[in-house]
Amino acid sequence: MGQIKVEKNVGGIEGLCVIEPAVHGDARGYFMETYSKRDMEEAGLTMEFLQDNQSSSVKGVLRGLHFQKEFPQGKLVRVVKGTVFDVAVDLRKNSETYGKWFGVELSAENHKQFYIPQGFAHGFLVLTDIAEFCYKCTDFYHPGDEGGLAWNDPAIGIKWPQLVGEYKGTASADGYQLEDGTPLNLSDKDQKWVGLADTFAF
Repeated sequence: MGQIKVEKNVGGIEGLCVIEPAVHGDARGYFMETYSKRDMEEAGLTMEFLQDNQSSSVKGVLRGLHFQKEFPQGKLVRVVKGTVFDVAVDLRKNSETYGKWFGVELSAENHKQFYIPQGFAHGFLVLTDIAEFCYKCTDFYHPGDEGGLAWNDPAIGIKWPQLVGEYKGTASADGYQLEDGTPLNLSDKDQKWVGLADTFAF
């Protein structure tokens, strides 16, 4: 199968994929194909990407958990500098794994990519001094379409590595830090999201 190895339905959640590209290295450095439509289609992944994004974040930053309300996006994410712990939460209404999460460490060293289909919330925690995060999206950005969930909702129960602190009933970063003392750093917006049960009523 070309230049990639694909692990499908990771964590027992249908649609989530961890992708490892073939890395060709020698004393000079390395080369890899970061995306090939042909190889993806051979692996049964036929999504079309419309937009590429990149962000930079310092250690202790947690972005998420975010989802799109009317224009859901599939995302193929990877890290080109540093290390993050990347998380997806299944929000598909009729899914057998609704509310279940899966996380994977993405780094510039392991070259792993994580494909998150439409219908998931997504977030990541930066574990190194800085991380540069790249992702391909299956739809364009639509202002005002973003929703969110509390990153620490006990009903979801994400185990964020290296993070210590006590849940006090809100998504506030107060009282949380990495094991080395780096304070948890969230945007004001991400500290105001509520839990799964209060966000969706079926």
